[in-house]
Amino acid sequence: MANLILLGPPGAGKGTQAKRLEEARGMVQLSTGDMLKEAIAKGTDLGRQVEGIMARGELVTDAIVIGLIEAKMAQAGDGFIFDGFPRTLTQADALGNLLARMGQTLDSVIEMQVDDAVLVDRVSGRFTCGNCGAVYHDQTHPTKVAGVCDACGSTNLKRRPDDNAETLKVRLMEYYKKTSPLIGYYYAKGLLSAVDGLAEVGVVADAIAAVLDKD
Repeated sequence: MANLILLGPPGAGKGTQAKRLEEARGMVQLSTGDMLKEAIAKGTDLGRQVEGIMARGELVTDAIVIGLIEAKMAQAGDGFIFDGFPRTLTQADALGNLLARMGQTLDSVIEMQVDDAVLVDRVSGRFTCGNCGAVYHDQTHPTKVAGVCDACGSTNLKRRPDDNAETLKVRLMEYYKKTSPLIGYYYAKGLLSAVDGLAEVGVVADAIAAVLDKD
């Protein structure tokens, strides 16, 4: 059992690799966005609190996110993948305190390194299947039949509204300002490893597996 943080800018492929780890190792992906949506949909106490905060246009507090993570970690799993949290040094400290309280450890932090210019090209051509979640790209991985998902045959193909060059540049700047300090933070703790986030998906998966299996 291992607990892992995937670090990297938007579009680096963290979600794709998290899903592969879930399938291959039985790990559980803890995506803050997904957890917030799930809590609201289930109508839990935290969910109602989150819904009220978002309805007022306010930001969900770190304490609430930590509460959601704690609830998820209380369930069974062969390790957890933190995706989208922590984003700041304060959140990193809060996560460390939570893990210690639960008698768990953080085993690895993997930085998915990318070239910004290549990343912009990758993200601006990306689209997904709204039915099964398969990911495609205009140049590097188009569907075999235009407008039809290779995996499930759905024609519900969509692009995220923020998957464009200008929006991505803004998101990258936000990442470098707030999240990149975590690279030094976890390096100092001896937990940081790096992989080439722009390599072929299977190559990235093998590199991540090598990090997790090194001990």
